[in-house]
Amino acid sequence: MTEQDRYIPGVPCWIDATEPDPEAAAAFYAGLFAWELEDVAPPEAPGRYFMARLPGGDVGAVGSQPEGAAAAATWNTYIWVQDADATAERVRAAGGRVLTEPFEVGDAGRTAVVADPEGAVFSLWQARRHRGAAVVNEPGSLNFNVLHTRDAGGAAAFYGAVFGWEPLPVGDGTAWALAGYGDVLEQRNPGMREGMAAMGAPARFEDVVASLLVMGDDEPGAAHWAVTFGVDDADAVAARATELGGRVVVAPFDAPWVRMAVLADPQGATFTASRFTPENKDL
Repeated sequence: MTEQDRYIPGVPCWIDATEPDPEAAAAFYAGLFAWELEDVAPPEAPGRYFMARLPGGDVGAVGSQPEGAAAAATWNTYIWVQDADATAERVRAAGGRVLTEPFEVGDAGRTAVVADPEGAVFSLWQARRHRGAAVVNEPGSLNFNVLHTRDAGGAAAFYGAVFGWEPLPVGDGTAWALAGYGDVLEQRNPGMREGMAAMGAPARFEDVVASLLVMGDDEPGAAHWAVTFGVDDADAVAARATELGGRVVVAPFDAPWVRMAVLADPQGATFTASRFTPENKDL
């Protein structure tokens, strides 16, 4: 792990949106989160890839959909791995599927698109030049990756086998913990554990890499990975999304530790906007 790396194997490290009209989507998110976007795709490439940046570095990207893909916009989660090929084989052995075999992304890294046994799609990222998101947990950047599933037990078995994740009860919900991740964070940011304890964070929260939401039987849609962005004002961001042509899927509401809203961009990609709200700790 170099000084530039913020991730270890098993930690979500990157997000991007695939959109039917990436130029329009890039304009929407620039207006919503004050991102600066640069098309980094080579001129001869069949699609566009807009790298999104805030002061401090890359936060994510907005790109074209792969040729032949269904015209449905979505946010994608990438998980840092040491070896994309070996991890793809672990996905298969654990009952998942490899949808796109590992391939090179120029000199940026090596990736594969896979799905867990319930069909939730995510990508593997074996980093080379591109080392994942440089800005996280700040307004306009990635705050959490969330697995929506109807089979929590099956998910625990699969992600435990592939990445070593453990389900961790957090209040009324569940998070994914990776043993040793907190040690890495503490080394990079001494005093982190002490600060979490002072705020009343649950035990082992420093090991959390993602979260899990169990879908109700009457809830529409299939199992999937979703993204949550940090914001400084969930209500204001929801209003701004509407002004920019998006829509509010779930109006802003209070939950333990946060105030949040579920939004959709004009092409239908959904995401959550969440403001850290310590006074909601005991809700």
